[in-house]
Amino acid sequence: MLHKPAMTVAELDRFLAHEFPQFYHRDSGVAIEGAWHHGCRIRQAYRESFIRPGGTISGPTMMALADFALYVAVLASIGPVPLAVTTNFNVNFLRRPAQRDLIAEAKLMKLGKRLAVGEVTVSSEGHEEPVAHVTATYSIPAKHLP
Repeated sequence: MLHKPAMTVAELDRFLAHEFPQFYHRDSGVAIEGAWHHGCRIRQAYRESFIRPGGTISGPTMMALADFALYVAVLASIGPVPLAVTTNFNVNFLRRPAQRDLIAEAKLMKLGKRLAVGEVTVSSEGHEEPVAHVTATYSIPAKHLP
């Protein structure tokens, strides 16, 4: 059975710009290209400032993109929950990324009442082979606090 996303891309844009303006703003280069129940696709525009010594895009850049993508997948599935937080994050860097935009495809593998477990594949635009694979867990706060 297909589920309608809990938030549209436009709703996600508004919510994230308001709740996380330090990361998600017009000049960040981050764009939500699609969001659906249990997943999303996020683009990080390439910037020279992402390059670390050796000419590769830095690990922290890819990790931030993957973490954000998983958060968007959670929001697209359960709605606006600003206090959902990462509780576990594991990354495997697979190959050197091209100096191009990065694309993150996130999918939730399990969505429970208090935990969401997902994976994110990060690729360089125009390349099929992933540059990083992430698995992570998000803690979802109780809907009603005592």
